[in-house]
Amino acid sequence: MADAASSHAQPSAGQQPKGATGVLVLADGTLVWGKGFGAVGEAVGEVCFNTAMTGYQEVMTDPSYAGQIVTFTFPHIGNVGCNDEDLESKVDGAVGCVVREDVTVPSNFRSREEFTRWLAAKGKIGLAGIDTRALTRRIRLSGAPNAVIAHHPEGRFDLPALLKRAQAWPGLEGMDLARVVSREKQEGWEGGVWTLGQGYARSPRDARPHVVAIDYGAKDNIFRNLVKAGAQVTVVPAQTPLETILALEPAGVFLSNGPGDPAATGAYAVPTIKALLDRDVPVFGICLGHQMLGLAAGATTIKMQQGHRGANHPVKRLADGVVEITSMNHGFAVDNSALPDTLEETHVSLFDGSNCGIAVKGKRAFGVQYHPEASPGPMDSFYLFEKFVGMLQR
Repeated sequence: MADAASSHAQPSAGQQPKGATGVLVLADGTLVWGKGFGAVGEAVGEVCFNTAMTGYQEVMTDPSYAGQIVTFTFPHIGNVGCNDEDLESKVDGAVGCVVREDVTVPSNFRSREEFTRWLAAKGKIGLAGIDTRALTRRIRLSGAPNAVIAHHPEGRFDLPALLKRAQAWPGLEGMDLARVVSREKQEGWEGGVWTLGQGYARSPRDARPHVVAIDYGAKDNIFRNLVKAGAQVTVVPAQTPLETILALEPAGVFLSNGPGDPAATGAYAVPTIKALLDRDVPVFGICLGHQMLGLAAGATTIKMQQGHRGANHPVKRLADGVVEITSMNHGFAVDNSALPDTLEETHVSLFDGSNCGIAVKGKRAFGVQYHPEASPGPMDSFYLFEKFVGMLQR
């Protein structure tokens, strides 16, 4: 490869090519050379891939990607720039990203900043000029590897040290990251969904069912959709005690998305969820919240080989056969090969048959594996917010 800035590097163990200012060092010793951009430095994480064609800024600010390096399969990332409206969280999301094409000057009327500068300001590392198709195929065949992503303007890298760091990182299995990305204080949520030309809607002041949302690493658009569906929302940290939640007199409790291993987070979250179920408090969980609802009802969770990440995942609703196109971001799943009698499976993935929805029998509690609030993604599943709020109104 004569010029790393204009070629698409494939996973290899070859020598550093001329012009390479960035590298992805996989734990097995594989080196993926490219052109670094964004922040200068190095970061360790699990390499995954996302198939969404839009919404890279929302993806990079989704706390569910904490501890991960996102490979974007769509080739043109960064070409519409960045803005303050498309942030999904103020806390850390993905540590870095891998893209195929060089980031060009943005061309979009909503752009306020170039993606490269935005990444640098956020302390996130980018790697361009990569054969993302080859890297994605590797992940699909062998699973999501641990790796270090590094960027140095002059292409200086201590490869043995980077490899040692990649190999020493324990990986996401057994890791509780919810406490790292969760907000630290209780917050009364204000603001509805975004509309072009109008911005974010304001929360109505009328009497509404009160939802306490537990933040395990939530995307802000979740709370906006709860408001749109007719709820008043109070957001609390991941480790909020049961007594504090009950003192807020919730009509229902929402369990948010988040990063890491649900079994690890469940060490403190599952007892609280079990107590809520025992009191017949209505519960709605998505993604990590869905997985921990399953654990609270007696199910188990498993680490997936490649996970589901994108804005185009088909899910079948078993009650009537309707197919929803959904937004997903998860590397763990509720094991539907041995669901307990306490649970009914409500949705399954049409890609691999994995569990995508559960309902707790005899309780007003349900969860879905996907992200019904989208951001990015389709709006097929907004009805779930209306279902939950309607349950509280009754």
